[in-house]
Amino acid sequence: MQTFVNVFLGFFIFEFVGAAPITDTIIYDSEFYNIPFGELPHAFAFDENKQSDEVETEIGTELPSVIQESYSSAPLTEETEDEASTPKLIDGSSAQGSGVLGPQTQDGLPTCLLCTCLGTTVYCDDRELDAVPPLPKKTTYFYSRYNRIRKISRNDFANLNHLKRIDLTANFISEIHKDAFRRLPQLQELVLRDNRIRQLPELPATLTFIDVSKNRLGRRGIPNEAFKNLDELQHLYITDNNLDHIPLPLPESLQALHLQNNNIQEMHEDTFCKMRDFTYVRRALEDIRLDGNPINLSKTPYAYMCLPRLPVGNLI
Repeated sequence: MQTFVNVFLGFFIFEFVGAAPITDTIIYDSEFYNIPFGELPHAFAFDENKQSDEVETEIGTELPSVIQESYSSAPLTEETEDEASTPKLIDGSSAQGSGVLGPQTQDGLPTCLLCTCLGTTVYCDDRELDAVPPLPKKTTYFYSRYNRIRKISRNDFANLNHLKRIDLTANFISEIHKDAFRRLPQLQELVLRDNRIRQLPELPATLTFIDVSKNRLGRRGIPNEAFKNLDELQHLYITDNNLDHIPLPLPESLQALHLQNNNIQEMHEDTFCKMRDFTYVRRALEDIRLDGNPINLSKTPYAYMCLPRLPVGNLI
């Protein structure tokens, strides 16, 4: 009896399902709702020879005609065209035809890929460079320490009107063009220590900090009156250069003068003070280092009368 009931129920369900009406295939689009697929105005034809990705693109991405018209008729604004045609450097400045990572170096790489650019600061430390790389126009601070640069050419820093600091510590620089730094209108700090420099170039009057320690300037490496017109100079470091004299005149703005480990043997009484004006006081110059030189500071006591502090050096 149980077997008979199961057979009867199975036959009944089979008949019920088979009697379900078969409807035509439709596409559920708001514009063509309840329209048979075969009567659509733009029916899709499937080609078995096409690749699967092409079929998916053709079937799945066609836009309604209204949207297509709005996309095709939308004009490209002038602002958009300008932005698209003007690449920007990392610092936000215009690349001026040089690419978004800065101008190309001699190695064929953009400067900001070979070095590190953070804002308007370019770091090229320890990159085995043998020349100054071309810099973005708005570079403000440039560091290229511990490289193999041997020469500073006239145009290495040309047209960098925003440059304030150059640090070329620990390279092999032996030659600097006389105009390499003179045309930089905002340069404030110049660090050339630990190189092989034998002759200082002309310096811009905007400098406040100069460090040329551990070079080979010797007796003739500093031009006469090289620092006379640097009215904003505050720190001057020329240690370990085999100097035999103190470079004069020194600007009134100077606060620190480091000349240790040279070959300075004598000093005049008017080196720092004005011997004919006993009321003259040089308040700014508080830090003078002459230690490591074969000079006896006690032989010229009147040379320090205008200073707020005595120089550091040998007194015997």
